[in-house]
Amino acid sequence: MTSKTYEDVPRLLFRGSPYEIGLQHGKLLAPQILDQLSIYRELFKQACKFEWAHVRTVAEEFQAGIDRLAPGLLEEMRGIADGVQEAKPSSDPVDVLDIVALNARSEIALGQWDDGCTSLAWHITVPGTEKQILAQNWDWREAVGKNLAMVAIEQAGKPKIWMVTEPGIVGKIGFNSRSVGVCLNAIRARPISTSLLPIHLLLRIALESDSVDAAIATFEKLGGAASSQHILIADVNGARGLELSPRGGVYLSEDSNSIVTHTNHFLQNMLMDEPPWLSGSPVRLERAKAICEELIGELGPERLGEVDANLLRARFFSDTFNSPQAICCSPDPDRDARIQTLFNIVMTFAPGKEPSAEVIFGKPGSGEESRVYAMPW
Repeated sequence: MTSKTYEDVPRLLFRGSPYEIGLQHGKLLAPQILDQLSIYRELFKQACKFEWAHVRTVAEEFQAGIDRLAPGLLEEMRGIADGVQEAKPSSDPVDVLDIVALNARSEIALGQWDDGCTSLAWHITVPGTEKQILAQNWDWREAVGKNLAMVAIEQAGKPKIWMVTEPGIVGKIGFNSRSVGVCLNAIRARPISTSLLPIHLLLRIALESDSVDAAIATFEKLGGAASSQHILIADVNGARGLELSPRGGVYLSEDSNSIVTHTNHFLQNMLMDEPPWLSGSPVRLERAKAICEELIGELGPERLGEVDANLLRARFFSDTFNSPQAICCSPDPDRDARIQTLFNIVMTFAPGKEPSAEVIFGKPGSGEESRVYAMPW
């Protein structure tokens, strides 16, 4: 992905029934969804040796579980497929299995893709200031960057959602009107379970929750996650690191500084077979902790209220220590996969205040990003 202005990032509102939300999604983002399908067809072929017909076969197994556990989200995916067909009738046919495949891409790949991501939650309580910060760099294939979109979702009886997502995917990184937000770190571990929900659906379910505790309770009721993943979730009262897997979850609490930070390996969940994969993940984690300690030491307890999106982008999320596998990720010249930080989001929740976030597209501090997007918009 070459440097660009990102002035054309779509910002869209979807509202109505699940199918109506999906139909709007599919119509308004049809070119991006078709490109995403092309990117993932090639990625599955190159990285996993899977033809798309095989991907759809596995997606069909996930579809049965989604229909049982989250039928509304399956209806939304049907709407997305129909919306693409309406908007682009001359394109190759797209049906619900293609959209399920996008939403279960992490699980279908069986952990054979390399990615990154560094997430941070920081509950700050000082005289005159109480706030919860939830933030991350999202690292993934360069080709996906041009398709990213910011979406808002309004549904009857549920909180309003704002998130940054890949078109065609129903749940990603963001927050809701109840000040519940989520970040994601991929984990490579086996096995997976097609009878449980893919992680992107669990992200959406979390964004439909009224609190961290409510989201955790729902995850447990649903039986856990189809694959190994880490969701960093927060509300105005604090954060938890959810190390999820088909064999059970382990929930990390804040440290003595009221911080949770995470990269791409399990810290406490020992239920899965997790071979070493990203050598930079432990290095990034220790670097993240060190930067937080530096900020605490420099500011002192009285000035921690100054920790905000600007400071974190400048000091934390632009950090290139151990590059290319840094907090601010760059493509590794020794690897075929062109992975880099594609966006940064910093969410802020405070008692009695509306939740908000700042988003930049591109690598923080690199000059790629040209503007800060506010959420809500």
